[in-house]
Amino acid sequence: MSLEDHDLFLQEMQGVTPIKQSVTADIQKSHRETPGQRQRRHAAQQELSDPNFLSLDNPRWVKPHDHLEYKKSGVQTGVFKKLRLAKYDNEARLDLYQHTVKEARAAIFQFINDCTEHELRNVLIVHGRGHNSSPPAKMKSYVNTWLREFDQVLSFHTALREHGGSGAVYVSLRKSEREKLENRERHAKRQS
Repeated sequence: MSLEDHDLFLQEMQGVTPIKQSVTADIQKSHRETPGQRQRRHAAQQELSDPNFLSLDNPRWVKPHDHLEYKKSGVQTGVFKKLRLAKYDNEARLDLYQHTVKEARAAIFQFINDCTEHELRNVLIVHGRGHNSSPPAKMKSYVNTWLREFDQVLSFHTALREHGGSGAVYVSLRKSEREKLENRERHAKRQS
């Protein structure tokens, strides 16, 4: 700043008193909630009250004609082969045709829990191939991801052509505690 500018500034500021600075900080919060805060709180409360743990983030992307298969450790190879070859009767069926991803998430969560409650062991889920979805195989990718997130799901495999082919999966569910107990008792009687 030049000397001339400095003198001009001082001339203009004559008679102005400086603002007294407070020694304490103003820490009072505004009690008005912003729309963003309201929306975030609502979303957090929804998450806490929603028992559905299925993720909507980062599905395992697959292609429309990919074969899906999954087997938890401990599942016998022979049991998995029978599932793959449709040797078990499908005790229930869920069709996700025309569902949005959020609707499908709710439906599959309810379906697997209902099947577990009714002690069903082998079920069929029709998800479609998703040729026309954007991205392709969107629903199939989410189903592939979600089934892996269930403790109750022991294994799943792409269905045979007569049951939907690459647009459906056979799902094998864990035995209930009651069924496990009956099985132990049955084996104990054989060994006596």
